[in-house]
Amino acid sequence: MQQTLILLKPDGVQRRLLGEIIGRFEHKGLRLAGLKLVKPSRDLAEKHYAVHKGKPFYDSLLDFLTSGPTVAMVWEGREAVAVARAMMGVTDGTKAAPATIRGDFALSVQNNLVHGSDSPDNAKLEIALWFRPDELVSYISVDAEWIG
Repeated sequence: MQQTLILLKPDGVQRRLLGEIIGRFEHKGLRLAGLKLVKPSRDLAEKHYAVHKGKPFYDSLLDFLTSGPTVAMVWEGREAVAVARAMMGVTDGTKAAPATIRGDFALSVQNNLVHGSDSPDNAKLEIALWFRPDELVSYISVDAEWIG
């Protein structure tokens, strides 16, 4: 079972899109394994976005992520990383396809509502940054055999 980290960034929380976004992942068939509301520290944001250090948008990205509450989630299921990224749409909301999260709700590149792990390896690293192992719950959902 593959896991992925999804962050509902401060703009998504402020715009009250949590229920809509969680519903999309649930309806797709992914299973929620972890959920918490946090206000990320600068240190956590720097670790999370370390790959972007030195890029022109790095500081504004850190300022944005630490500007308000963020909902951190771990979703799991078959090909969870690829499925979640397809559901989110491309980074720039103006270019994201309709019926994706960003395509339906975002107009910005930076304020694009969600973050999702870009590979299974990065998902493991990111999940470990945001969640302790005892904060994740493993279970078998009653509809598992119908989802695949």
